[in-house]
Amino acid sequence: MDDLPRIEEALAVLRAELEVEPSTKAELTTRAALPAFMRFARQRFATAPTPDSDGLLFQYGTYSFSGRPMFTVDLTRQFDISDDEGEHEHYVQVHCELRYECAPVLHALGSFGSWFFHDADADLDEWFAATERHLEPVLARAPAEIDVYEEPV
Repeated sequence: MDDLPRIEEALAVLRAELEVEPSTKAELTTRAALPAFMRFARQRFATAPTPDSDGLLFQYGTYSFSGRPMFTVDLTRQFDISDDEGEHEHYVQVHCELRYECAPVLHALGSFGSWFFHDADADLDEWFAATERHLEPVLARAPAEIDVYEEPV
């Protein structure tokens, strides 16, 4: 596990993957952001060897977090942070949020969320394929805002 990147490096790894895409951040579409997040999600980090220590969350819906309603696609990686005795202390989430101006076709999608956990005997490729199917209505759209950040939860 010593050769794996530390959890503290995850945000920088995600940002680097997003920069690999040929478009500028201002032109980044969901079609470009999704493979960047997938590459980030495939890279393993130095986490505890438990089924819930490294999770991926895909969710979307129309929310008013910034004051006005926006259709938000949130691609998140969640890491379990344990104390020195190995007990759960908190989580750290690394987000790539793509926010779109509200449109009837997006609002009609409602909301959705799906988790994937490394080391839980699930198929990552199947999860990615299902995620991409849910995103078809926004794949070619350029988001009005992109926010890449980390937060403790």
